[in-house]
Amino acid sequence: MFQPSMFDSHHMSMLDMSTHKSSESDMGRSRDDDFETKSGTETTDALSGDELDPSQPRPKRKRYHRHTQRQIQEMEAFFKECPHPDDKQRKELSRELGLEPLQVKFWFQNKRTQMKAQHERHENSILKNENDKLRAENNRYKEALSNATCPNCGGPAALGEMSFDEQHLRIENARLREEIDRISSIAAKYVGKPMSSSFSHLSSSQGPSRSLDLAVGSFGASQSGYVGEMYGSGDLLRSVSVPTDADKPLIVELAVAAMEELIRMAQAGDPLWVPAHDNSSSTHHDILNEDEYLRTFPRGIGPKPLGLKSEASRESALVIMNHVNLVEILMDVNQWSTVFCGIVSRAMTLDILSTGVAGNYNGALQVMSAEFQVPSPLVPTRENYFVRYCKQHTDGTWAVVDVSLDNLRSSSISRSRRRPSGCLIQELPNGYSKVVWVEHVEVDDRAVHNIYRPLVNSGLAFGAKRWVATLDRQCERLASSLANNIPAGDLCVITSAEGRKSMLKLAQRMVLSFCTGVGASTAHAWTTLSATGSDDVRVMTRKSMDDPGRPPGIVLSAATSFWLPVPPKRVFDFLRDENSRSEWDILSNGGLVQEMAHIANGRDPGNCVSLLRVNSANSSQSNMLILQESCTDSTGSYVIYAPVDIVAMNVVLSGGDPDYVALLPSGFAILPDGPPAGGAGGILDVGSGGSLLTVAFQILVDSVPTAKLSLGSVATVNNLIKCTVERIRAAVTCDQNP
Repeated sequence: MFQPSMFDSHHMSMLDMSTHKSSESDMGRSRDDDFETKSGTETTDALSGDELDPSQPRPKRKRYHRHTQRQIQEMEAFFKECPHPDDKQRKELSRELGLEPLQVKFWFQNKRTQMKAQHERHENSILKNENDKLRAENNRYKEALSNATCPNCGGPAALGEMSFDEQHLRIENARLREEIDRISSIAAKYVGKPMSSSFSHLSSSQGPSRSLDLAVGSFGASQSGYVGEMYGSGDLLRSVSVPTDADKPLIVELAVAAMEELIRMAQAGDPLWVPAHDNSSSTHHDILNEDEYLRTFPRGIGPKPLGLKSEASRESALVIMNHVNLVEILMDVNQWSTVFCGIVSRAMTLDILSTGVAGNYNGALQVMSAEFQVPSPLVPTRENYFVRYCKQHTDGTWAVVDVSLDNLRSSSISRSRRRPSGCLIQELPNGYSKVVWVEHVEVDDRAVHNIYRPLVNSGLAFGAKRWVATLDRQCERLASSLANNIPAGDLCVITSAEGRKSMLKLAQRMVLSFCTGVGASTAHAWTTLSATGSDDVRVMTRKSMDDPGRPPGIVLSAATSFWLPVPPKRVFDFLRDENSRSEWDILSNGGLVQEMAHIANGRDPGNCVSLLRVNSANSSQSNMLILQESCTDSTGSYVIYAPVDIVAMNVVLSGGDPDYVALLPSGFAILPDGPPAGGAGGILDVGSGGSLLTVAFQILVDSVPTAKLSLGSVATVNNLIKCTVERIRAAVTCDQNP
């Protein structure tokens, strides 16, 4: 490497020693600047005195200086220890090597530039190899799909005859295509910055130890780390990345501003929140004044993107849980996903920036991703990438706020983002808490099916009222499961408090499994069997292996949603009543259904867990046990059930571990078709007081996980669900209009 030779005898002879000191200093400064601009790679030398012509300008020629082998070795060794030497180190090194300090400085500059270039070439080479590998893998999948043949006849494979693995190659193919595009875009603009690694593992640190038991088995969400693992990973949960160190100060600043906005949104009145005057509704609610909001909070996360519409709502309630446990539920992703399993289909903690102080969540800061759902395949889920911040204020009130981090994800366009949303929690006597919830989102809801549009527009599908109603119901359920005394109505075949708790734990796992699999999550591969209307049947297959909580084999899930001109409470009461079960349950074969055990877990009589026995009308068939949980609140209801083995259920009733009881939940989700309707005009159309009913079945079609899915199995399930729908529609509408 060539380096400048500094201040040699030729240069010294050019100096006029009789000039003033100021001239010398000016020349010295200009000479230093000259060395800086030349990056220490070259200098100039004058001609000798014999060759000078006073009448001609002095010609200059370039001259280079090569360091000795010893000088290079010494500086290489020093560079390994310290790539950025300070002035003192450079002077000491120059003295040892017989160089000028500026020569040493320029050598280190050049060396650092060289190392950076090598690092960039190496990183780009790695990215290119990974890109090529993914492209080759993608081509192999394409070829496998194009050459798929029926194993029986050798012809092209039809959907119903394709094996489970072949069917899911399509999903993997789409994922790989998106992964290639993402890596290609990163490689194209890569400039040497370290690329943030994609999230590949859950954070093992979840803050302080938790003691709240939510009655979920070890094969539920508490083991998987996020809800929905059994169905694979969706686009959002795969593509999000752990925030870089450069992003973290921005995240903290955004979280602090969001906390301030949430508090003002929760406490403010008119003109920010305007009371709604809707003659068609008997309920009172507030509407956010958008213009006033923009004036009050001009910064935030930026203007609303084109194509998105705003949804804002606020709701408050008293719940039977202390503030400590409420904060713990909200800040632990597993508990949060379990309590709100009807709303949160999947959730993941990507990074924990702060675990809080003093052994609690005060000051806790987490980067998360989540997918929010309505229990129907007809309503697209909403995926969000956000930061969650928890803080205890001076008056003792706790606040938990979410705000989207989409500005940090430049690679994708979000269809949904969360403006500051969350809740304020105020401690009350006797273990109660007051919760004020604010939901403020911007979303593209154009893909929502028409029969669900009034419900989504009313805010009952994703708004604050649904979050608060769900929390209130789950707090009642948890209080019931922790009760030591057994109410008189719970006796029957339950002989101990341990048996009661085990049965509730099993029922909670059943509900969680049902809610995870009934929605339109991007983790699901729904296939529509027909295209005749809104009540199309959608099916998907799932392979169950090595899971003691589910029977092994090929499981076929089927779901359909449709509108009924009947109030939701009427539909709920009909479906949960064991006396009317024979009117719609084809699998019970018309047998008498008897309730063997009953556990009330809420104020509403509809919130309960039951153990039913179906006495077969055919004496040659054995009796069947069914575990059922029904739950209801002002925003929706569920009736969920699963056949259970008699021997395994006896173990549960005696207080045994319920995690090894195999379950395949089926059931119903009943939602209002819009806001509560006033007047007595009757239910004539969607949005006038009717119900939106989702029917979902899970059936084991083959006990061998590697078996082929036959077209006959799909046809059988399709007929089963359509027949059930017709029976329900005939029964409830007949009673409604005698």
